[in-house]
Amino acid sequence: MRGTHCLAALAAAFSSATAQYQGFNYGAFFTDNSPKMQSDFEAKFKTAQNLEGAPGKGFTSARLYTTLQWGTASDIISAIPAAIPAAITTNTTLLLGIWCSAGHAIVSHELTALRSAITTYGSNFTDLVGGISVGSEDLYRSSPTGIANHENTGANTTALVTYIARARDAVKDTALSQVPIGHVDTWSEWADPKNRALVDAVDFVGMDAYSYWQSMVPNGVDRSKALFDDALNRTRMAVGGKGDRGRGNKPVWVTETGFPVSGKTSNEAVPGVEGARRFWREVGCGLFGGEVNVWWYTLRDAGKRTPEPSFGIVGEELGTRPLFDISCPGVGGDEEDGEGCDPE
Repeated sequence: MRGTHCLAALAAAFSSATAQYQGFNYGAFFTDNSPKMQSDFEAKFKTAQNLEGAPGKGFTSARLYTTLQWGTASDIISAIPAAIPAAITTNTTLLLGIWCSAGHAIVSHELTALRSAITTYGSNFTDLVGGISVGSEDLYRSSPTGIANHENTGANTTALVTYIARARDAVKDTALSQVPIGHVDTWSEWADPKNRALVDAVDFVGMDAYSYWQSMVPNGVDRSKALFDDALNRTRMAVGGKGDRGRGNKPVWVTETGFPVSGKTSNEAVPGVEGARRFWREVGCGLFGGEVNVWWYTLRDAGKRTPEPSFGIVGEELGTRPLFDISCPGVGGDEEDGEGCDPE
């Protein structure tokens, strides 16, 4: 009904004011292990900002996994100087990452690079930072599942709590002292009671959830919405709710989710453009313009060669036309079937 549609559109417009960040994940290197440079990051940030059919206010935020330039000990990652001119023209914000799975020495280098960026770029940089993620899927990599899947070495809760304290100390007397500090991990690790100490240590909880990888349960694309909602609900229950920090709850940010456009079948999940489009419409459109900060995986895979599986929503040629329609009727003013909302 038209009236129902208008109410949904108005609700979406109202909720869009509550979420601050909507963007993509960006790695530090290409699939051939070569580092991304400033021009590479800048091109991707601008592409994300100008995607055809982008819902809500568009994709103006970037999640980074590390503050280090790939292949160096302590150089500031090229994304940081690239983000300054990109932010001037495209208003790109940053969810910074501190890589923790390589141990204490690398964390020290990460924090040194972060402090250097604050000093070097001042408010041009710090005004862009929406949060700092200390670690990414470290608990998963160190879990029995991660070990069985031959993942790289992770970090346990005790180590991560220590790294978070070190990050707070590194920024305590800077312009980033009030920026929320959190951790990103799989929903299953957040739902595990043994990791409660980490929940207590963070300002926000970054949740990664992929129905594609849930190969031990029925996980066809028709089940993706139900599996994602279950993951989000379990995470929220484990960390105390949707994010009313006045009651001690921790806000949940969706830091990674998506569906592959190509690759091998994972149980019932069959990669393909149509499946990725359905996942986007059923999962993504329920997030974009809403109350949850979200960084999708991913704008474009890490180039040079197509990974297996591939999650990029744009093809090998970096352009603003996605592989499928990414519009979300009713989100951020997009009107279904071209209809507007009359006051009648």
